[in-house]
Order: sequence, then structure tokens, then C-alpha cells
Amino acid sequence: MPSPIVAATIQSAGLGVLSSILAQCITAYREEGPFSVDWIPVFQYLLFIIVNTPPNFLWQELIEAAFPSHPEPQARPEKAGGAGSPPPLSTRNTVIKFLLDQTVGAAVNTLLFSSFTRSLRMASGHAPRVTSVSKAVSYWVSPDAVDFAQVDFGVVWAEAKREFWPLILAGYKLWPFVSLVNFTLIKSVQGRNLLGALAGVVWGVYICLVSAT
Repeated sequence: MPSPIVAATIQSAGLGVLSSILAQCITAYREEGPFSVDWIPVFQYLLFIIVNTPPNFLWQELIEAAFPSHPEPQARPEKAGGAGSPPPLSTRNTVIKFLLDQTVGAAVNTLLFSSFTRSLRMASGHAPRVTSVSKAVSYWVSPDAVDFAQVDFGVVWAEAKREFWPLILAGYKLWPFVSLVNFTLIKSVQGRNLLGALAGVVWGVYICLVSAT
């Protein structure tokens, strides 16, 4: 069995690929053109998911450890709530985690997405359109596929700042609800990651559409 963080990364990666393909399908439908998957942007988004999921998993573990949803009381009365009853949900800790997740977590994730994807696209230059998975793999493993020496990080950072607030405000239409459900109803970090990954299919479609512009 893979470790929870590896399992979460694989899970998120699969759903991220689905998001990228759905985004291309929507684009083809809007443009009333034929649909075929361009695997280059799919691989780009997949790489971002693989890089981004482990630190997010660790972040969720960190804030849960610091502010547990159901903290054990220091001294529980013998008959309080009956024997074996679980500790109640901590409203204080839930609010703190929610605020941290929707401020610090959201800001870091947004800047990481913009900086990473813009850098990768710039390093890839004028990547060809590749509709074959095997050819896409061959392209990405070739030594000339990515050259980070041609990345202008000043331009990347300017783009990341330009995209920051539009992405943050768009994210607030979805992620606060996901966080509330996670922190109030789901106890394990693994379960929260699963819900986040499922919600991420919707968000990933939006992100892939945005990053294609």
C-alpha cells in the first residue's frame, strides 16, 4: 500500500488529467471545432499537480495537528457525555483553520500555480500540438523539451501578480464551501484531500481554461 501522501498525489493527478481533458473538450465545443486531446498542456498540468499535492497534504496535516477539529479535553468529567463519546467539534479551531486555509493557503497556491505554469510554458517555448500520448511522452523526456535558461522570471512574476486577484476571487466561489465541509464533517486528512480533489475537477477545468489564454 502506498503512503497516504503518495496515494493522495496519484488520486489528484488522475483527476487533474481529467480536468485538463474536459477543459479542451469545452474549448472545442465553444469553437464548434473537432475535438482531439493535446497532451502537452495535459502533461504540464499533471506536472503541476504532482509538485503541488504533497506540500498541500502536509499543510493540511500541519493545521490539523495545530488546531484539531476534535481536541481531547485536558480533564473530562467521568459522566460527561457518557463513556466513549467523541470530543465535540471545536468551533474555535475550525474557524482558525478555515481562515488560514482561505488566506495563507489560497495565496500560496495561487502564486505557485501562476509562477509554475508560466515558467514551464516559457521554458517549453513553442511546444507542438501532440495528440498521441506516446509522442507526448517522447517529447517530454527529450533533452530539448524544457530549457529554464530562457525563462524570464521577472515576466513570470509580473504575470503571477496580474492573475492573483482574479484567481483568488474566482476561487472564493468554490473553495470556502469545500473547506467548511472538510473541517466540520470530514475527520481525516486523506478524506479531505479526496473531497478537495473531486472539487478540484471543477476548479481544474477553470484553471486549464485560464492558463490556455
